[in-house]
Amino acid sequence: MHWPAVCESREGGAAHRGRGGNRAMPPPFRIAVLGAQGVGKTAIVQRFLHDDYSEVAVSSKTRRMHLSAAVLDGHVHDLQITDYPAISSFPVSSLQEWSDVYCRGIRSAHVYVLVYDICCFDSFEYVKTMRQQILETRLMGSGETPILIVGNKRDLQRGRVIPRHSVSDLVRKSWKCGYVECSAKFNWHILLLFREALRSVGCARCKHVHATIRFQRALRRERCVLM
Repeated sequence: MHWPAVCESREGGAAHRGRGGNRAMPPPFRIAVLGAQGVGKTAIVQRFLHDDYSEVAVSSKTRRMHLSAAVLDGHVHDLQITDYPAISSFPVSSLQEWSDVYCRGIRSAHVYVLVYDICCFDSFEYVKTMRQQILETRLMGSGETPILIVGNKRDLQRGRVIPRHSVSDLVRKSWKCGYVECSAKFNWHILLLFREALRSVGCARCKHVHATIRFQRALRRERCVLM
């Protein structure tokens, strides 16, 4: 496994062709990052993409879509990481999804990363509600969509409001979701977080990735779209 992920600009159809010329590459993994305001969603994404962190809190009212690529288990995976603002509810239909500019594309994500602040009880309640809404609206009558629960701000461990083992047991045993704690500030478990997100959906798709493709770091650049 080679980390971190490095971003790549994509223009036109040629970017999705393999070395064989006409061999189409699979669409990118779509990762939706959700959470209440102030939990550090944007800090996590920025740390992952750029190994950068700012003490200045970013209060975002827009959704940011980042196109990037990562190598996992010897395969290149294209990523579409969308950093969503704190939405009031998960859209119950495609019509509602596309009528709200903040929610566009959210129902088609391959994996949901739900972030909470380990020092804020309300942010965990937000994650709990969002997970339930995803289950009720997105998964009804379809296959399961992976959900990864993330507790951010581990560097503020002394201010934790819910014991770690209690959250871990609830998430892993009752919710049947993955669970990771991290610190965007100290870059702790950020790579693990995205590795787990990829692996939660990757097994079914890895066989479609051309085995001869190798990572070319010098050709990778970021493309971030604000909407």
